[in-house]
Amino acid sequence: MDSERARELTDRTLDAVGPRLKQLRQRREITLIDLAAETGISTSTLSRLEAGLRRPTLEQLLPLARAYGVTLDELVDAPPTGDPRINMRPLPTKDGSTVVPLSRRPGGIQAYKFVLPVGRDDATPVLRTHEGFDWAFVLNGRLRLVLGELDLILEPGEAAEFDTRTPHWFGATSSGPVEFLSLVGKQGERAHVRTAPGQD
Repeated sequence: MDSERARELTDRTLDAVGPRLKQLRQRREITLIDLAAETGISTSTLSRLEAGLRRPTLEQLLPLARAYGVTLDELVDAPPTGDPRINMRPLPTKDGSTVVPLSRRPGGIQAYKFVLPVGRDDATPVLRTHEGFDWAFVLNGRLRLVLGELDLILEPGEAAEFDTRTPHWFGATSSGPVEFLSLVGKQGERAHVRTAPGQD
């Protein structure tokens, strides 16, 4: 590839970084102010980067990649190398939870593994809402799910499916940590479990 072609490819990649940065931040459900505090990049600069009004430098991309728990290639959505392995790098959280992305394709249903530390049974949930649909499956431990007016305990092997516009909250109980899988899709997309070939 000649230098001019390489420069054009780099320019196109950098021009597409803005929407990618915004998507990653919205997926983590954090504000520009929170991200600025975590990366040391000003909120105005972050806003301009997301809007495509400014091209990111390497000095900006590195802390952003660390904040989102992704590689630089994933951050700029570089062309695939043909390697099908998923980079299962945990995303940092402030409450001691571990979030591991299990999928990385743009759009559609996204898969995550959550590991929540031991909780308190008298914890007061802070319910949240957002666009989308969630399907959660408990692997180990007991998962407390507050969904609207319902307060449920899910045991290993149990699952819940709900519209995320319903106020909701996940947490562990005092019995110990909990591990669960979460499939999150845009509104109208549901997770389907096949019980046999050809059946939905």
